[in-house]
Amino acid sequence: MELIIIGAGGHGKVVLDVLRAAGLYKPVGFVDADTSLAGTEVGGLPVVGPVNTLPRLRQQRVKRAIIAIGDNRTRVRYAVLLREQGFELVNAIHPTASVSSSAVLGVNVVIAAQAAVCTEARLADSVIINTGALVDHECVIAEGVHVAPGVCLAGRVRVGTCAFIGIGANLIQCLSVGEHATIGAGAAVIEDIPAYATAVGVPARVIKTGGPDKHENPSG
Repeated sequence: MELIIIGAGGHGKVVLDVLRAAGLYKPVGFVDADTSLAGTEVGGLPVVGPVNTLPRLRQQRVKRAIIAIGDNRTRVRYAVLLREQGFELVNAIHPTASVSSSAVLGVNVVIAAQAAVCTEARLADSVIINTGALVDHECVIAEGVHVAPGVCLAGRVRVGTCAFIGIGANLIQCLSVGEHATIGAGAAVIEDIPAYATAVGVPARVIKTGGPDKHENPSG
């Protein structure tokens, strides 16, 4: 089953590796907004061009895609675009990852090597659970969230839309992280974090607050 990868950067390379390890799909190339990459190769696959090449790929009967873009809002925006153009969005789950049979996954989800998604966890569309991250029982992860490598979410944590949990952060049980919030690397989160806030440190404290006007979608 042939598949196109959207995004030829570092995360695109990770997703390609996950797909090859899983062996369920055959990646045939990359699409990337950086027009200077067109005609080059990444991981032995061609970069066929920017997003305006998608209709041609559909005409060539490439039906499936996955979005390998680290920026949360951009990833969610592209998911809408791909659906509008008739692509089926699929998941990439590394064979060394542990995903409970009772977990519920959306589409366009990436679960990288050595990650764990535990009992009754719920992952919405376009979520990234990166290398070695732990999502414990009954966590609810909203659309477009990125859980970075080595993160530990204890049971029943709720993470809002497009939030980012930085590398090595730890969150105690039953906490809530608001939409578009950012948790810094190595933070120890012991209380709820509001939407659009940035929290860092041990224990984590909010150092910045914001709102939707400060989080416009990037153009790229």
